[in-house]
Amino acid sequence: MSTTILGIDIGSTKICAIIAQKNDDGDIKILGAGIAKSQGLKKGIITNIDLASKSIRNALNDAKRVAGTQYEKVIVSISGAYTKSVDSSGIVNIPNRDIGIKEINRAMQMADHNANIPNEYEKLHVLPYNFKVDDQEFIEDPLGMNGARLEVQVHIITAQKSSLSNLKKAVKSAGVEIDNIVLGCYASAIAVLNHDERELGVAVIDMGGATCNIMIHAGNSMRFNDYLGVGSLNITNDLSTALHTPLGAAEDIKINYGSLKSNSNELIELPVIGDDGSTHEVSLNIVSNVIYVRVEETLMILAKTLEESSFKEQIGAGVVLTGGMTKLEGIRELAAAIFDNVPVRIAKPREMDGLFETLRDPSYSTAIGLVLYGGGYFTPYEIDSNKKLRYKDETIEPSRHHQERDEDETFEDNVELGTALPKENAKEKLKDLANIQEEQSDGFMSRLWNRLTQLF
Repeated sequence: MSTTILGIDIGSTKICAIIAQKNDDGDIKILGAGIAKSQGLKKGIITNIDLASKSIRNALNDAKRVAGTQYEKVIVSISGAYTKSVDSSGIVNIPNRDIGIKEINRAMQMADHNANIPNEYEKLHVLPYNFKVDDQEFIEDPLGMNGARLEVQVHIITAQKSSLSNLKKAVKSAGVEIDNIVLGCYASAIAVLNHDERELGVAVIDMGGATCNIMIHAGNSMRFNDYLGVGSLNITNDLSTALHTPLGAAEDIKINYGSLKSNSNELIELPVIGDDGSTHEVSLNIVSNVIYVRVEETLMILAKTLEESSFKEQIGAGVVLTGGMTKLEGIRELAAAIFDNVPVRIAKPREMDGLFETLRDPSYSTAIGLVLYGGGYFTPYEIDSNKKLRYKDETIEPSRHHQERDEDETFEDNVELGTALPKENAKEKLKDLANIQEEQSDGFMSRLWNRLTQLF
């Protein structure tokens, strides 16, 4: 059964909506795309819900017009500006010694439960990076194994509840109900990384309009992520200031002459800021120098972040750069020098059926990654923003689109395969597992949970 997926990348400079279809054979085909200039956002943060909603609606309408179809699942990106991360672990006993999806889910839910998360933050992704069966470490996939105890270590990405609420309001005002929210650099990594890079360990840096997001993939999953509030718009501002020209003219210079290694003394004519009709001439060498200084500073901050992450020794495949800022000529060579001569690759989104020429640009990596995520291309196991377990080879079902989810759902709602059950059904499922008679008191669910954790 095919599923139609809508991915909405809410970026600082543009909103990109892509409608794609996952066919019965698992292949994903792009059906349509729409792009609109971002409004109501600053450095990845929503500052005006009405303006942001208008931009989302414009991009969505264009995508629907091209695709000629409706969507069933909606995946939206969120900037790293909103997020914090923490590691946690969980251990469960396996009474029947046979490790299945239920047992993996229990271990991950336990790690989720054990995490120390501030009240103002909500979990976005729970990503396991190491499984241990009995005393055997570094199990790639425990499914089907035999053991008495399963332990999991996870990387948990959290987002501010207020920021998540603002994001949902902006998208809902555009006429869309969100099915899943995905960290932007995680989506980018899905779109650009190959199998070898995941195996060897790699750092992915998405260099966008107003932000740079970095994530490190080591072992089976994401191990580290961070955010820098600097992007290609800073280059535009620098050019405008240094060359005394309006922002629009500075943006055109960056797009048409953006290079880190120009030695040309060719002169170009630019309008003078604040003086209508006046122009002056500027050497391309000066333009190149202004761009170089800003990009060098940005890459040095990112290199320091990578150094301080404690994972630099685990990125055997080096650094993968993506995002619109990577289109500057010479950025790969400069990055290789600043990142201490580790391998550096400029990455575009992976090829897929129906991929428009426009979407092959590095600036669309996140948007392509969102539809891939919606189609099942994610970490082998994950608890998503809906507190539901996602896993490889799962059946991707059309969503309960336009149905609001109860935000108070807890672990009891997700005991089996992370499936959201009505509260009463969840209680019945727990009673079957624990073989305990229901007690009529206000503290029943709390005591039942304590008894279950002891049992398992």
